[in-house]
Amino acid sequence: MAVAAKLMELAVLHKVEIVFKASYDKANRTSGSSFRGIGRAQGLAVLRKVKEQTGLPVLTDVHSPEEAREAADVADVLQIPAFLSRQTDLLAAAGLTGKIVNIKKGQFMAPQDMRYAVEKAGGKCWLTERGTFFGYNRLVVDFAAMPVLRAIGVPLVFDATHSVQTPGGEQGKSGGDRALAVPLARAALGMGFDGLFFEVHPDPDKALCDGPNSLALKEFEQQVPRLIELAASIRRWDGSGKR
Repeated sequence: MAVAAKLMELAVLHKVEIVFKASYDKANRTSGSSFRGIGRAQGLAVLRKVKEQTGLPVLTDVHSPEEAREAADVADVLQIPAFLSRQTDLLAAAGLTGKIVNIKKGQFMAPQDMRYAVEKAGGKCWLTERGTFFGYNRLVVDFAAMPVLRAIGVPLVFDATHSVQTPGGEQGKSGGDRALAVPLARAALGMGFDGLFFEVHPDPDKALCDGPNSLALKEFEQQVPRLIELAASIRRWDGSGKR
C-alpha cells in the first residue's frame, strides 16, 4: 500500500498513467524454496484494495485459464509471464475475459513469432520486451527487433528491470544489475516503445523477489520526470530527425 500510494502521487503530480503491478504467485522461481507470494485469494484482495484506495489500474500475472477468469474480476490488465507466452489455452482464456492482456515476450522467442501469441489472445494486447537468453544466466536486449515487434500492431512496453536480470545466476535464485535499468529505459524510449515497466521496492536489498534488478522507490521517483521529459523530446522529432 505504501508503494501504491507513492505511485498514485507520481501519477497525479506528473500527469502520467501508471499501472500498479503485483503478483500473488511467482510460479516460475529458480528454486522450489524461493518465496512465491501470499496466494491468490489474499493477493487479489490486496489488489482490489489498491485499486479502490488509489484509483490506479492494476495488473497481475496469471498462470492458468482458471486463474485468468478469477483475476479478471479485479485486474484491469492480465499478464502472461514470459515462460508461458506460447501457452495457447492460457492466452485464449485471458483474451476471453475482455481485459487487456500484457504478454511478456519469451526470452527464447523470436520477435516475429510473438504475433501468434497476440492472435491467440484475441488482439487486445500489449507486448512487453524483457530481454533474450544469451548463453547461461545472461539476457541481452535486441533493440533492432523493435520494428519487428511494432509491425505486430499492438502497444509495446519495455521491461527495464527484468531485462537486467541474470536468470538463476545467484545459486538458486536470479540476480541482476539494477544500475543498467534506467540507461536501458532511456534507450527504449529512443526506439519508440510506448511504455516502461519497472520493479520498484522501498528497500530492494530486502525484497523477497527480484531485489537485485529492482529500483529503489526513491530512485524511481527521481527518474519519472526525467523519463517523461525524454519521451516528450523524442516525440517532437520529425521525419528528418530534427527536433
